[in-house]
Parts: sequence; C-alpha cells; structure tokens
Amino acid sequence: MQKNITANMFGCVVVGVGMAGRARIRDLLTPLPSSAAEIFTLKGLVSRRSLEEQQGLQQVPLEEALSRSDIQVAFLCTENASHEEYISRFLEAGKHVCVEYPIALSYSAAADLWDSAQQKGLVLHEEHIELLTPDFKQLKKDITGKQLEEGSLHFTGGPLKSGFGFPSFSGIARLTWLVDLFGELSVKSASLLEEPETKHVKMTVHLLTREQKPLTWTEERAEGLSRAKRINLRFSTGMITAMPSGVPEPVGLFMQDLVLFGKKMQGAVPPDQLQAERNRILHCFKLADDIRRLCQDTTS
Repeated sequence: MQKNITANMFGCVVVGVGMAGRARIRDLLTPLPSSAAEIFTLKGLVSRRSLEEQQGLQQVPLEEALSRSDIQVAFLCTENASHEEYISRFLEAGKHVCVEYPIALSYSAAADLWDSAQQKGLVLHEEHIELLTPDFKQLKKDITGKQLEEGSLHFTGGPLKSGFGFPSFSGIARLTWLVDLFGELSVKSASLLEEPETKHVKMTVHLLTREQKPLTWTEERAEGLSRAKRINLRFSTGMITAMPSGVPEPVGLFMQDLVLFGKKMQGAVPPDQLQAERNRILHCFKLADDIRRLCQDTTS
C-alpha cells in the first residue's frame, strides 16, 4: 500500500538537463497556479556534465541528492539506458520518482521497479505525454463506439543516439498509444531491418486485438526522415486516414503531466486508476519484450 503522503511541499531535483530536463525545470519554477504542480520546490540539478548556474539553480552531486533530507523527489530526464539504475538508487534512498518513458529496457526490470516502489510506499510515475496531446485526445473521441476491422500506425523520425534501447522500447510511446486506443494486444510477428551505413532502422510489428483484428505498427528511423505519424484505421462504419486536429489547450503537455504526478503525491488519484495505469504500462513492456525476442529470432 502507498503510504499516506501528508507533507505540503516536496523538495526535488531534476536529473539530466537536456530538452526534457529543461522543460521540467521551466514548469517546476513556474507551476500552474492553484494546481498540484505547486507542491514541488526545486532544490538543484544533477548532471554528469559540469553545468553553469541554470536560472539560479546550482548543480548538486548525485550522492548529495540521494542523501539530503530536504530532497524527497527526483525528476529523471536522462537517456533511456540509465533509467533503471537511477530509479533503483532513488527508490532505495526513499525518494519518489517521476521518469520520462521508458522506466527500463525490459519487462522484468520495469516490474521489479514498480514492486520496489509499492513496497516502500513511494510514488513511481512514468511520463506519457503522447496520451495528452490534443490530436490524440480528439482521435480517441472520434473512435469511441467504433468497431475496428484493421489498422496501421507508421512512425518516422531521425536516427536515435546510443542508449535509447531496442526500437520497441525507444518507441514504446507508439505502443502505449495503440494499447490506450484498442485495449490489450498480442504480438503475431515482428521483424527488424537495419542498414548501419545509412542509419536506417525499420521495425515492423503485426499485432492482434482481443477480437483478433489486425494492427500493424511500423517504427522507422533514418537520416532525413521527418518526425511524423501516419495512420490508417478501418472501422465497420468507415475509415480514418489522418490524425485529427484537436483543440489546443492552454496548459502544456509537461505541465499536465506534472499536475498528474502532483495529484499522485497528494494521494488524490483513485487506486483503481493507479492500478489501471500500472497494468497498461506493464502490458506495453511485455509486448515490447515479445517484439524484441521475435525480431532477434528472425535476424539470428
């Protein structure tokens, strides 16, 4: 059981000062008024690089962040391969953790971290801002009540640096997207094409819904590829072949996520919602593991 969190304010550090880390710093310094985002007080930054002072914030050594009693929360914004170790160390030190997806690079590691947080009565929150975008929210509304017959999602983007993990993990946002839209899925087959000389990677995954309807997920990265999602969803009542344009919201995606994390810290999120979120996340990790195994079997 998660322990009752009664403190009004929580001291925190941001670990990793890349694009996501800077977004976290911005939102922590200027939280949404009268929201759960106001419960955090930023104490400093943790980075492997030597940093100049950032917006009046000092760099804090990792060991100091782990041991200080006035730091109760870590926001982890590092490369994917480091998430598991950082989460484990902060949980062991009794700190709550908000981490960019994915929590880890295997199902077993993710499950172990969730269990550790629960046993210690700590909040472990995995960011999934892809579920908060106006376009996705509108798509979810548009397909409500429709019966899927078949569908495809093709994501393209530039090459990733090392440390992001196998494509089914570095691209787990797309898998999360499909699971959130269509429920639990199973993997029928998966393959991976790699062309190192051109930095071209293409993963093709054939999934099935509970109703045995086919979904194809393609994750493709190469030099010069623009970041885009192409969808083709066929329902019994018609087709959706392009992402809808949702209504822009005044609150940014990272701020929405920060408010959700703050609500968890306040114990304001119902237990059934927390359990459903954990089930979805671990289901996606299991799928990502299955996809990696199938891809490796076909290329060995």
